[in-house]
Amino acid sequence: MTGLPEFFEQTSNEPYDRHRYKLIGANKNELIFDSWEQVQSYWFQAPKQFLSHIEVLDKKKSNGGFK
Repeated sequence: MTGLPEFFEQTSNEPYDRHRYKLIGANKNELIFDSWEQVQSYWFQAPKQFLSHIEVLDKKKSNGGFK
């Protein structure tokens, strides 16, 4: 299979913001990011020996999951 399945529908063009991301360093330092793109960029640019893992954090409930 290539591409998206036929049944996929996009329900909104608004940014998705239901999560924040905590990057945990090998030395237990923590950085919080507001978007997946930010934490992913940091992860791929940082030296691997300084990284441990990423935790997905739920944002406090607001008026929905979209801005």
